[in-house]
Amino acid sequence: MGTTTTYREAIRASLRLALQRDPKVFLMGEDVGRYGGAFAVSKGLLEEFGPERVRDTPLSESAFVGAGIGAAIGGVRPIVEVMTINFSLLALDQVVNNAATLRHMSGGQIGVPLVVRMATGGGRQMAAQHSHSLEGWYAHIPGIRVAVPATVTDAFGMLQAALLEPDPVFIFEHATLYPMEGTLDESPVDLSRAAIRRDGRDLTLITFGGSLPKTLQAAERLAQEGVDAEVVDLRMLRPLDMDTVLGSVARTHRAAIVDEAWRTGSFAAEVAARIQEQGFDLLDGPVLRVCSKEVPMPYAIHMERAALPQVEDILAAAQELVGHHV
Repeated sequence: MGTTTTYREAIRASLRLALQRDPKVFLMGEDVGRYGGAFAVSKGLLEEFGPERVRDTPLSESAFVGAGIGAAIGGVRPIVEVMTINFSLLALDQVVNNAATLRHMSGGQIGVPLVVRMATGGGRQMAAQHSHSLEGWYAHIPGIRVAVPATVTDAFGMLQAALLEPDPVFIFEHATLYPMEGTLDESPVDLSRAAIRRDGRDLTLITFGGSLPKTLQAAERLAQEGVDAEVVDLRMLRPLDMDTVLGSVARTHRAAIVDEAWRTGSFAAEVAARIQEQGFDLLDGPVLRVCSKEVPMPYAIHMERAALPQVEDILAAAQELVGHHV
């Protein structure tokens, strides 16, 4: 039996366990120490482990992500927190040209065992500069792993698993999930497998991260109307577990992908393309996408809600796929 906790507290517990277990692990980032983290994830860890293990950094993403890369090469296990995903754009040179490439360019001699965590997503009235969903950009890059924990258990376990990897792992935590409660199971997490969060027979709803709760809500609404939706949580965008996705589509013969990113060039487009390349004969209809409107994220709450994928949008896609009034 697991314990009930929040997504935020599960990450904090995972950080604490990592710091306790391995003296080579340390946390670094803006405001992770005295302030306790922009989302209160690291609250109390500075007092427990001290400023050598929980390090506040200057406001320069390229500097502290670069320092994390160097520290990882040097033999320690840094966990770098980038406050929000939009700020990570300032460190993309370090990520694309260093962290992701050094093992390849050194002929396997130099690994970068780095973990980078960051908050992502909209839905908090943070407007156009702090509401991005750019996980799909990172999933484009060979040489890194991309994790998108959507449950309390994954929030805890993916960090533990990431610290065992020899290459960089990027963990994207949807900011609306931090207060979410759930049951924490501390069993090991596999960083290569998707998960079926709800069994169904009529259509497959594929999603990840902050869109999982909305997708599960939509599936429950569909069930009330006699439509049985299977829900697949991708969990990892790189590597992408297409076996689980195709296995689900083989059972339901219909698929829709829910992705908070903009539709053009979204990760949903990658999943849709792979379904049609690898499983075209399984389909009884087109693969649909439910994505954000292609506008900078509005600040006004009613406009932000209209821009983001909502339960009603998922229901409409399901209606189109199964031809029922739902």
